[in-house]
Amino acid sequence: MSFSFSPPSPPLFNLTQPFSFPPNLLPDEASPEWMNKADNAWQLVAATLVGMQSVPGLIILYGGAVKKKWAVNSAFMALYAFAMVLICWVCWGYRLSFGDKLVPVWGKAYIALEQKYLLEQAYLGMFPNATMVFFQFVFAAITLILIAGAVLGRMNFYAWMLFVPLWLTFSYTFGAFTIWSPEGWLSKMGIIDYAGGYVIHVSSGVAGYTAAYWVGPRLTADRESFRPNNMILMLAGAGLLWMGWTGFNGGAPYVASMDASLAVLNTHVCAATSLLTWLILDIIFFKKPSIFGAVQGMITGLVCITPGAGLVQGYAAIVMGIFSGSIPWFTMMVLQKKIKLLQKVDDTMAMLHTHAIAGILGGILTGLFSEPHLCKLFYGSTSKYMGFFYGLHLGTSQSIRLGFRQMRIQLLGILFVVVLNIVMTSLVCLFVRLIVPLRMSYEDMEVGDEAVHGEEAYAIWEKGEMVGKYSSYYNDIETPSKSGMISVE
Repeated sequence: MSFSFSPPSPPLFNLTQPFSFPPNLLPDEASPEWMNKADNAWQLVAATLVGMQSVPGLIILYGGAVKKKWAVNSAFMALYAFAMVLICWVCWGYRLSFGDKLVPVWGKAYIALEQKYLLEQAYLGMFPNATMVFFQFVFAAITLILIAGAVLGRMNFYAWMLFVPLWLTFSYTFGAFTIWSPEGWLSKMGIIDYAGGYVIHVSSGVAGYTAAYWVGPRLTADRESFRPNNMILMLAGAGLLWMGWTGFNGGAPYVASMDASLAVLNTHVCAATSLLTWLILDIIFFKKPSIFGAVQGMITGLVCITPGAGLVQGYAAIVMGIFSGSIPWFTMMVLQKKIKLLQKVDDTMAMLHTHAIAGILGGILTGLFSEPHLCKLFYGSTSKYMGFFYGLHLGTSQSIRLGFRQMRIQLLGILFVVVLNIVMTSLVCLFVRLIVPLRMSYEDMEVGDEAVHGEEAYAIWEKGEMVGKYSSYYNDIETPSKSGMISVE
């Protein structure tokens, strides 16, 4: 006995009645015709994911990755920067970065607080300026917080309070306008920076390393032994950073599109490949599967894929992950120990390797692997976006010319960002140094959080008073036990 099943026929449209949207999709004053509700919702979610990379992501990562006596200071540097950048961003930073052109590398300074402006359609995307201002803010904020990673454990907090608004104004806005604004110099040339490999990661890596040079090193004892105070907490922060990258790269197209989906998948594929590559190298050469190393590999993978996340095919994401897990590993684990010049600068969280080198690597590989059709989906044009390998593969004189042109622009962008951040970061540090010392006093660096903030990460309180004043200092000193073995009190 057999059964047959026929699906029900779809309902016939009544062509005599005019078509109408469901009531919840009808345009109104709060949802004008130019606004796409789905795109607006995704952009706000993506922005929130990026914001959570900083608060609480990097707060937790920094707080767990440093010595116990620096946990509060390191976390608070991130929290302060997040708040300060937001106020500067809405008052002048956003319009300097994405407003009307003043010069080819900078916009005009206006506020982004008026109701009329915030409810208008953004310069790109089918959502209001308010959404775009918030989305771009979280990128600006994480850039400053990443810079903090290079100077943890010794930068004067008052100097950091001045550094944040000054660097945002005179360095970040230049890079953002030049590379991301439709009116920017490199943007018009056709540079490819999908979600911030140049504007955020190369910038933060170079600026962080430059700031570390001017601030000076940690105490010798801290440089020689700076073990994480809470590895599990550090992993939790790293996990938030990894998952938050879904919004970081997935929000770059400003639309809930196929390109956004591809960018998200490529992001996680590259990060996983990079983590595993770093882990394998650690096991081969050091015979230990380092958790800290795995986190570094994860970060370099995320950074490397960012400039081309939605513009390369899946196999290219694998290749980029292999490179991002090996080349920064080599510069950090081998060259860092052999080149005296690199040893002179105390880069606490290895920002040079994990962000500057990984970001530069990503920019170059994006120039090699960018696929013309994917570039068309993102930029709307193939006239000036062509990966070098695809140009060679197509084999026409025009495609080869476009491939070579793309690589020249990618390299020019790297040079611009490096020079900009070395010069501007140095000028900001020298100016701040005229007002307050860049580096804490020797006494404060010996004690840590208790001296700087009057608070500790893991404090025991009894009857309103903390038990064991300056205990974070003594807990970080190794003392001989009665049995003659070294113990930590």
